[in-house]
Amino acid sequence: VQLQASGGGLVQAGNSLRLSCAASGRTFNDYAMGWFRQAPGKDREFVAAFRRSGGTTYYADSVKGRFTMFRDNADEMVYLQMNSLQSEDTAVYYCAARDTIRVTRTPGTWAYWGQGTLVTVSS
Repeated sequence: VQLQASGGGLVQAGNSLRLSCAASGRTFNDYAMGWFRQAPGKDREFVAAFRRSGGTTYYADSVKGRFTMFRDNADEMVYLQMNSLQSEDTAVYYCAARDTIRVTRTPGTWAYWGQGTLVTVSS
C-alpha cells in the first residue's frame, strides 16, 4: 500500500486546515487507517483512526472535539479536518494503514506510512 499525505502548511492559531491521504497499490477487503503526528524532539503519537469500512472513529484526547477524520469512498481518500488549531498541534502529520480491521494507538503496530506533511501553527 502506498500512502500520499498532503495539505500541510502554515496557519495561524484558531484557524483550520484539512489534510488528505490517498491510498493506492495493494488493497484489502477492510483495513484500518489512521493519522499520527510527530512534533520536533518528540515521539510519534496517535491522532485519529478508524476502520476503513465504517464504525467508530477514535481520537486522541488532545484533538477530540477539534479534529475530524472522515473518508470519501468514491475516490479512496481519507481526510483529517483540523479546526481551532493550536501551537501545540505543530508537527509532521502522517497517514498510516494496517491490514487488519483493529485500530491501535501504537505507531509501531502500523505497517504502512505516508511521507508526512508539515503543519505549522503560529501563535
